Amino acid sequence: MESVPVLIVGAGPAGLATAACLGQFSIPYAIVERESCNASLWRNRAYDRLKLHLAKEFCELPHMSYPVDAPTYIPRTLFVKYLDDYVERFNIQPKYLTSVESSTYDNDEKCWSIVATDMSKCTTVKFTTKFLVVESGENSAENIPMIPGLENFPGDVIHSSSYKSGKSYSGKNVLVVGSGNSGMEIAYDLATHGANTSIVIRSPIHVMTKELIRLGMTLAHHLPLNLVDKLLVMAAYLIFGDLSRHGITRPKMGPMTLKSETGRSAVIDVGTVGLIKKGIIKVSISLT
Repeated sequence: MESVPVLIVGAGPAGLATAACLGQFSIPYAIVERESCNASLWRNRAYDRLKLHLAKEFCELPHMSYPVDAPTYIPRTLFVKYLDDYVERFNIQPKYLTSVESSTYDNDEKCWSIVATDMSKCTTVKFTTKFLVVESGENSAENIPMIPGLENFPGDVIHSSSYKSGKSYSGKNVLVVGSGNSGMEIAYDLATHGANTSIVIRSPIHVMTKELIRLGMTLAHHLPLNLVDKLLVMAAYLIFGDLSRHGITRPKMGPMTLKSETGRSAVIDVGTVGLIKKGIIKVSISLT
């Protein structure tokens, strides 16, 4: 049984940031991670062309800036290096291959009891802690919906977390299900590598450029969100035109308000819209 004031579950960017901040105040903690490395989503389950969609000033972890010569939009490999440097600078020592199985709060003792598995030794590890911080990530679990007939589909079915590059799909027919940032960028990557690409767009989305999002996040510090939303939607219309004829409609709620109230992000276009307009990427409105 290990007793610590704070137990952090997950050694992704959020977990590492929490550990660094606690360390700055000399607050003891333990951090556990079920994978064998930090930031496994970025390191092992991200496609090759991925960059941070937000400007670097919005993506720095506490107490450590990016190098002065870092590009405005950080590529995946540079972000992983930044996280490794962060771990070294703040002497963060995650307990890797440690998977939390259960957590129970004791109202009398005012503490958490945690049961975890040390996957390397196949043994049970127990913690008690006053504060439990869960940083396992909103995108940590893949989900492939059960579509009727999918079990008899002769082609490959993969989740975006297993996708790396469109090189191996050249000349093949590929359907991308989902039109969030990953889906739209993977569709672009497939099309530019010569795949016959279609994408399912099932719900309204805001399509923005990375510059518009950077502007919106800057203005949001000084102006009401509804005013920022009006400016962004107007600018996006001037840039992209009416996308409804191509199967892309906008939500009634503005992009900044939508993110604030629901957590849904705008799609930051990397060139996908241009290929949709040219008919190179085909749009399917729904999937039943």
